[in-house]
Amino acid sequence: MLNTLQKLSNAMLGDLPKGVRGPVYDRMAITPGIVHIGLGNFHRAHQAWYLHRLMQQGEALDWGIIGAGVRAPDEAQRQRLEAQDYLTTLIELDPAGQSAEIIGSMIGFVPVEDNNAALIAQMADPAIRIVSLTVTEGGYYIDPVTQAFDVAHADIQHDAARPDSPRTAFGAMIAALKIRRAKGTGPFTAQSCDNLQGNGSILRQTLVSLARLSDPDLAEWINDNCAFPDSMVDCIVPATGPKELKLVESLGIADAAPVTHENFRQWVIEDDFCAGRPDWDKVGATFTEDVHPFEAMKIRILNGGHQLIADAGEVLSVETISDCMEHPLIGDFFRKVAKTEIADQVDAVPGMTPDAYADLVDQRFSNPEIIDTVRRVAFDGSSRQTGFILPTLRDALAKGGAVDGLILSQAIWARMCAGTREDGSTIAPNDPIWDKLTLAASLAKSDPQAWLEQRDLYGDLAENSVFQDRFNHWLSQIWSTGLEATLRAYLDG
Repeated sequence: MLNTLQKLSNAMLGDLPKGVRGPVYDRMAITPGIVHIGLGNFHRAHQAWYLHRLMQQGEALDWGIIGAGVRAPDEAQRQRLEAQDYLTTLIELDPAGQSAEIIGSMIGFVPVEDNNAALIAQMADPAIRIVSLTVTEGGYYIDPVTQAFDVAHADIQHDAARPDSPRTAFGAMIAALKIRRAKGTGPFTAQSCDNLQGNGSILRQTLVSLARLSDPDLAEWINDNCAFPDSMVDCIVPATGPKELKLVESLGIADAAPVTHENFRQWVIEDDFCAGRPDWDKVGATFTEDVHPFEAMKIRILNGGHQLIADAGEVLSVETISDCMEHPLIGDFFRKVAKTEIADQVDAVPGMTPDAYADLVDQRFSNPEIIDTVRRVAFDGSSRQTGFILPTLRDALAKGGAVDGLILSQAIWARMCAGTREDGSTIAPNDPIWDKLTLAASLAKSDPQAWLEQRDLYGDLAENSVFQDRFNHWLSQIWSTGLEATLRAYLDG
């Protein structure tokens, strides 16, 4: 097998293994138009794929992607991709069959530096008209309860004091925009592709608020001239590990950074760009004036549903999302909460009702070919629970809707954060504030209210009597009878 492997590179595109599709466009003709910060698996399976498909039609060759990152691990990713000419093998995993293609829409990757000088210079290049980001839900320096900008964060204080050598992606964007303004180059569109309701508005808040700390005039110029379109992105993309590396080798390709994904993609974008854009709608994306209903449906049912499943799976030692869906209690827990509690707080969108979307997500979560671990999905619950579950819970409580399963999900999260599974094994730290969460979870074992007193997560929800009563009930039952018995009680109730 090893002797037949072809190293992924431009040189091998003319002689691809049988069944593997590749670029039909001339990659040497591509020029840069987009810088993407936070270049991981999701971006390559989603936004980069849409651009690749557009290039396959002979269009958008002036919109090539330059990858970027501001964390130390991003440099290792840069080196892996540079060694294979920034190509990626995408492998679609579906029960009906597997397919593979090599995408070539990415043409470079900025060196990762402490002061982000190379990134600033790249974004200041007049050719760059869009700077997009996938930096995770917790990466925008916002308070999870108030949604206000976290001015006190050490990273923000650093960038405010040293705007010419910033630590954050946002500081680098501001520094580049300062250069562009001075040279008369003009603004770029700043496009968030993270799972945040109103992600464009949140990105605007972060960028303008940070700029205001060091240069109020520049902040106003950014606010008045840059565009910040909202967008909803959707595709299940697991992390790459040994299994995925062996899978790409089975195709005859030596790819150090392959990506697997499901047979589903959706991208809904507010059509608000200040310096032009690719015609992504020609390859399946949707441009609209109002992304919010699409965002709410996806974030609350799919991303919220992921949290329902993953935390329960961790506690019960179920390793993957599809295995959770096969579990008679965890799968049914998702189905009941999604259909009887979350769907009531979600509006329909053209062509899709909340109930039908819940069925679609059920089918996608159940795909046994997608090996998506509960650990990956449960990561950073302090951002994901507050972003994906609690807004729905707040709305349902305010309207007098069904909430018991949503409240149970918070008790399950508290149980998971105790740091052990029911079989006695240890749950490794899985949140930026894991130590704080495990302390609260330990106290809540005998005093459930101790968990709700985390006002940085729950705010005034901690004072809601319905939430208090049912949370106390469910967490006490989990610790006394176990999670399976508790799930059964909810499902039978």
